Amino acid sequence: MNRKTGKVFSTALHYLLAGTIAFIVVIPFLWMISTALKDKGALLAVPIQWIPAEPSLDSFRKVFEVFPFARSFFNSVIITFFTVLVTLLSASMAAFAFAKLHFRGKKILFSLFLATLMIPQQVTTIPLFLVLRTFGLLDTYTGVVLPSIFSAFAIFMLRQHMAGIPNDFMEAARIDGASNFMVYRIVILPLVSASLATLGVIIFMTAWNDYFWPLVVLSDRHKMTLTLALNQLNGQYSSWYNVLMAGSLLSMIPIILVYIAAQRWFKTGLQLGGLK
Repeated sequence: MNRKTGKVFSTALHYLLAGTIAFIVVIPFLWMISTALKDKGALLAVPIQWIPAEPSLDSFRKVFEVFPFARSFFNSVIITFFTVLVTLLSASMAAFAFAKLHFRGKKILFSLFLATLMIPQQVTTIPLFLVLRTFGLLDTYTGVVLPSIFSAFAIFMLRQHMAGIPNDFMEAARIDGASNFMVYRIVILPLVSASLATLGVIIFMTAWNDYFWPLVVLSDRHKMTLTLALNQLNGQYSSWYNVLMAGSLLSMIPIILVYIAAQRWFKTGLQLGGLK
């Protein structure tokens, strides 16, 4: 086997392996779509019908009839939007302070921030719950969003990118009379837009799929997020696989749309993180 033939064989083997892995990953998603388009009678058909003989959208209609799915969807949108907004604002300001400002104890404080990454969420759940109960924030959107003000991972990610920005940009802005906040808003934020978009997608996916914290804070059925609604739907209608799959597919749409919209910045942000 000559060198050219070996290269062609290696490339073909690479694409074959990648295609096989991609197909295995896509199989559950295809099964979800197939099940959601079946009526209840076709669910138990043997052999399994990957392509429904009579596709139906009835299961998507039932999702909204048997449970306040639309309200839960709206709750998730509101909570996720403000979680992303609050996290990006607080983390970017903290990252700017750690990366570009000079104050006593900065390194020690940043090390303490990083140390919190090793603390499991379950350890802080009870203290956070007691704090929210003291301030009357249980069963509210604010109670779900409030802990996102502090995100050590987000601060670390943005700080690493901001630290690589030359200080000359800041000095030029200060010569023109810009304050620290103006430097942060006009100079720094545009330069880290790719990292902000990447972090925004990650936070969106985490907040949208979060189940544990909303379960702790929320008890009102009309304030429950989509993950809580799907869990209750699974408990009450566990044999309605087509309805469950329809609800799961609908819950995936926002994540797919957000990723498609921010795909270019997301890739750029990951590449910048890899270079750092």
